[in-house]
Formats: sequence, C-alpha cells, structure tokens
Amino acid sequence: MLQQSDADNMRTMPKRLLNPASIDFPSAGDARTFEAESLDGRDKFLIDANRRGRIRLAKCTYQERHSVVIVLARLDVGGPDHDNPRVDTVPLPNFRQYNGAAIPCPHLHIYIVGWDIKWAVPAPVDAFPRMSDLALTLSDFMGYCGIADPPECQAALL
Repeated sequence: MLQQSDADNMRTMPKRLLNPASIDFPSAGDARTFEAESLDGRDKFLIDANRRGRIRLAKCTYQERHSVVIVLARLDVGGPDHDNPRVDTVPLPNFRQYNGAAIPCPHLHIYIVGWDIKWAVPAPVDAFPRMSDLALTLSDFMGYCGIADPPECQAALL
C-alpha cells in the first residue's frame, strides 16, 4: 500500500519530460498526456491537460499520475466547486479548515492515503500565478509536480 510520505515524495521528486519539445497545449474539447520520468529513470509519470468540457472554454483539468492510475495531484481551473467530505477526523492537519467545505475553482487536489483525491484546497497562487492563461498554467503545474525546467507552452486559444 502506498504511504502518504511515498505519495508526497513521488509528487514532488525531480522529473524530466521524455519529449520536452513536443508540448502542444490541447485546444478546446481536446486533451493531451505528456510522459515524464524520475531523474534516475525508475519511476514513470503522466501529466495530463484535459479541456474536454465544451461548455466552459476556460475550463481545464491538469493531473499528475504515477503507475498510470494513481493520481498524485489534480488542478481544476474554471470548473464547478468541489465539496469536501465532512468527517470527525481530517486526513491531514492542514485540511481542517476545509472539512465539509465547498472549494471554488481554481482548486488543487492531492493524493491522500485512504482518500485518493477526494479532498481539495484552494489553488495556491504562489504555485500557480498565471491561471488567466491555461497554457502557462500547464507549465506552472509541471513545475509544481517536480518537472525540471518545465517548457513554456504557447498561449491557449480559448
């Protein structure tokens, strides 16, 4: 079973994109997946940018996956609020103030053992300072996930 410290380390460990020159931000209604690996080559990751929601053109979901199916982090921009569970004991101390709260977009989900990505917090502005541009936010998200020298993506056409 994945431990919280392992998930946190995987999310933030230094990584490299396997094809850094092929960063093509998805157009509205499309999605892209970018392959990455740890610097030692032992761990494989996927970074997704999903714009499949056709109603809200400024909507995008970014996620980092390990072993194809384990979502370590997800950033939602331009979507609906996320309702956190209401529990007697929150899974991490810094989530206490968000217990049972509706978290507006943009919000960030991180993997929590026993909860997967069912909890969200407001997206930290210091980590994602350029959310008005979806393509630049992809670069910021890659940096948040430990991608060394994340490429600057072309401005998104909304």
